[in-house]
Parts: sequence; structure tokens; C-alpha cells
Amino acid sequence: MAQSHLAAELPVDPLAFQWHPEVWLLVAFLTSAYVYMVRVIGPKAVPDGQPVVSRANVVTFVLAMLTLWIASDWPMHDISEEYLYSAHMVQHMMLSYFLPPLALMATPTWLARVLLGDGSLYRVVQWFAKPVVAGVLFNASVMILHIPLLVNESVVNGPLHYLLHVMVVTTSLLMWTPVCGPVPEFRIGVAGAMIYLFLQSVVPTVPAAWLTFAEGVVYDAYDQPLRLWGISVIDDQQLAGAIMKTAGGLFLWGIVIYLFFKKFAVQHAESYDFRRGARMPDAEIVGHDEEPLTTADVERAFAQSVPPDAP
Repeated sequence: MAQSHLAAELPVDPLAFQWHPEVWLLVAFLTSAYVYMVRVIGPKAVPDGQPVVSRANVVTFVLAMLTLWIASDWPMHDISEEYLYSAHMVQHMMLSYFLPPLALMATPTWLARVLLGDGSLYRVVQWFAKPVVAGVLFNASVMILHIPLLVNESVVNGPLHYLLHVMVVTTSLLMWTPVCGPVPEFRIGVAGAMIYLFLQSVVPTVPAAWLTFAEGVVYDAYDQPLRLWGISVIDDQQLAGAIMKTAGGLFLWGIVIYLFFKKFAVQHAESYDFRRGARMPDAEIVGHDEEPLTTADVERAFAQSVPPDAP
């Protein structure tokens, strides 16, 4: 009895390592499945002579797996679920803003077509990936994730917690598909993508403002006596609101600006560039003509020409 009482009085270490085997198994499964599809299915799905995956596919896949692991494992998972809602916000940003576009860019077109097929699943995904549908679903999930009753319950309910994460990743994948999805017919143009991404930064303003300007505690589950790094519960939820609005908005606006300069600024520069092209046509390069021109050819051409009538 004395030992248990003494153990209860010992300080809790918020940063103590906690093992999450399900995360490692998930990352291992996804990595193994990707390698299998690339090495076994890929050579049969692409024409001879074409690469199965590009370097960009491989790099983005590695980054996607790292993002999934960091967002779901210790210490991010434990801090975000037990101590700081601001860390919870960073976790959701990683799962909705970083992981989905990386995963989509890591998927070659042939792999997406193999997974979707050309039947009912393809048509279902095509409908849900429409910009209006995908945008509404994504923003609806953002609002659902900030319902206090749901947040408080998810902290102590493991299945509900993972179900919410599945919802976040699924709706985020759909939201990003029109912008950088691997299936060309699912994507929209650059101008449409810029408007689309800008609109995705508008709805999160509502819960972000609610968290930032709330006077009391919004989520009781995070009102713990042990405050990590001395951050109060009010400062924590205000920081979460700032992260949601500022960091999320800047990320989306940064992509919009990148798309603008990549597409329209380059086109404008090329339209008003009067300089000669860097590469000379082969026909203008001496020694690259199909039949070299000789002096005899020139004299023969002059001899056959008809002189103009004298005045």
C-alpha cells in the first residue's frame, strides 16, 4: 500500500516514450505494398521502355511515410492526445495538408488506374473527387473535428480517435485530388486550382476564430493540471487557433502563389521574349543538311534562272 501511494505521488513524465506498434505496422504495410506494386505489377502495367516510377514518385512516397509516422507516433501522438490541443492541431495539419498531396504525387498514373479499375469504384471516386463535392466534404470534416463533445470523447476512446483520423485523411485525399491527383481526368486547370485552394482556406477561419477568442476552456479533456512546458490551457487553445488559421492559410496561399508564377508568369515572360531561341534548327547548321550545297549547285541554279526583262 505504501509503495502504491508513493508511486501515485511521483511526478508524471509527459515525454516518456510510449510504444505504438500499430503505427509501425501501418507504415510497414504501406511501404511493402508500394514496393510490391512497383516491382511486380508495375513492369506489367507500363509499356516497354518506360520507367515504372520516377524519382519524384519515390521521394514523395518516402516523405509521405515519414509524415505519417511523425504525426501518428510518439511523441506527437501522445502530446497531442494527452496534453496540448495545439499539438493536436499540428497533427491534423500534417494529416490533411502534408500527407495527402505527398501520397498522391507518389502514386504513378498506372498505379492509380490499377487500384481504381474502370468500374464502379472508379466512378464513385470520380464523383467524390469533383471540386465542389470534395471541398464540401473536407470542410465539413474540419467543422466536425472541432465539436467539443467529439473531441473530449476521442481523447479517451481509441476506436473513435482512429476513425476520425481515417475521416481526415480520406476527405483530404479527395480534396487534393483535383489539384495533384495521379489521374489526369480528375484534375482541374491551374486557374481553377488556385481559386479552389484559396476557398479551402476560408472555412477553417470559423473554428480558428472560435478557439482564438474563446474566454473559457473549450475542450475539458485538455484542461489538465500538468501543463507541458508551462503553457496554460487558454494559451494552448489560442495557439491552436492561430496555427489553424495562420499556418494553414499561409501553406495554401503559398501553393497558390507558386502555381501563379509557375504557370502565368512564365507564359507572360515567354510571350514577350524577343530573343532568338537558344537552340539553332538543324537545317541552319552547316554540315547537317541532308544534301550538302556545293559551288557547282549554285552556278547551275544561276544558269537556269531567267534574267528579268531589261527596262
